[in-house]
Amino acid sequence: MIKPLKPWAYGPFEVLMHAEIHYQQGEDLDRRIAMIGFDNAIEVAITTYLNLHPIQRGNRMYVRVDVDAWLQNFHTKADFFFAECALRSLTPAAKKDEIVWFHEVRNGQYHNGGAAIPQRRELDGVRAAALEIFGMLFDHADVLTALAEHVTALNQPAPPPRVREHDRLIDNEHRMVNVCGQPEYVSDILYAMDPTRYLEIALELRDASEAPSPERDKPEDGP
Repeated sequence: MIKPLKPWAYGPFEVLMHAEIHYQQGEDLDRRIAMIGFDNAIEVAITTYLNLHPIQRGNRMYVRVDVDAWLQNFHTKADFFFAECALRSLTPAAKKDEIVWFHEVRNGQYHNGGAAIPQRRELDGVRAAALEIFGMLFDHADVLTALAEHVTALNQPAPPPRVREHDRLIDNEHRMVNVCGQPEYVSDILYAMDPTRYLEIALELRDASEAPSPERDKPEDGP
């Protein structure tokens, strides 16, 4: 199980995840949206981080005038990231000149309505930068695995619905059980624990109730 996200990290993470979904789709339109999304994820991650209370960012303190300067535009936000890496004695894989280039490509997609499809190397580059920036600022060592888990969860089929007829079938057969001194319907407990098994048992009981009874179908004795 991957390390859970802090509550304040979910906003930037969802921007990142939206971009990742389009990145995986890989169609031309998806690549353009992914380019915009990963670039936005960089900006949102830095903006969110700088607006956190110090206790939410490892008690790191910044001078207010510096924060205001860093928040001015995309370029100054990138300046903050590289300054923060230097302060922590980290060597980022991302390069500022490349991040600025990716941002210009993004602007061509978003502001100018450019028809050009981002090159795969550009898309891979901005994605890698977005993952690295989020991971460093929000103290998450394996952002890629976290994205994979959340995307997989989104693609999970919805559980079978709760049906009153199924409740009656299960509860008529199994009645109620005592849970911590409180009587509970078996259908309630079963659905909460395993909706799929709830459906299977209900269908088994329904089929059993509709099956011919040997006694009922026994031929009558002749005269």
